[in-house]
Amino acid sequence: MKISELKENRIIHRPTRYFDELGNRIYNEFEYELPYNPVHKNNETERLFAKIIDMIPFFLVFVLIFHLPVIFGIVLSIPCVIISGILCEWYFGTTLGKKVFKLKILDDYGNQPGFVKSLLRNILCLANLCPVLTDYNPPASDTRTQSGTQMNFSMHLNNKICKTYIVKESKVKEIHELLSQKDKKAAL
Repeated sequence: MKISELKENRIIHRPTRYFDELGNRIYNEFEYELPYNPVHKNNETERLFAKIIDMIPFFLVFVLIFHLPVIFGIVLSIPCVIISGILCEWYFGTTLGKKVFKLKILDDYGNQPGFVKSLLRNILCLANLCPVLTDYNPPASDTRTQSGTQMNFSMHLNNKICKTYIVKESKVKEIHELLSQKDKKAAL
């Protein structure tokens, strides 16, 4: 069984036009089977800061020990982060920065990614650092906020291509239980 094949049942209550004798609105109840999403919302910021935390030791080595200019320290730390990310994700299932934020990398089967998958993920992480610029217009009722351009980082390209998931460490056990339940049902 794969994480991408997991489903979860959700009950959605939709209001009707009718009220009961006490004046409470009557709701219709609908049950849907939706794809299971193990990723927590708005994790892009955590992942960006995790990547920065991964870069800091290499940056400090290049700047403080080898006395290189700051720009060279940044540029040279990028391939070092990619190489260390490959090895750490393959061996530990996480990197230093992800460990700080308690994030874990899982493949579609709920395991740590293999070496090749980790290699591909980390090469594709360079595309993740390209910002997505969007125009922001506040609601008409909000007079304090100005419209403008927002910069967001889309940190999902490498996960979509490699079919990996960045999940909280606390959710790994739940994912393994769901996968084992589905495997038991499939065996019957």
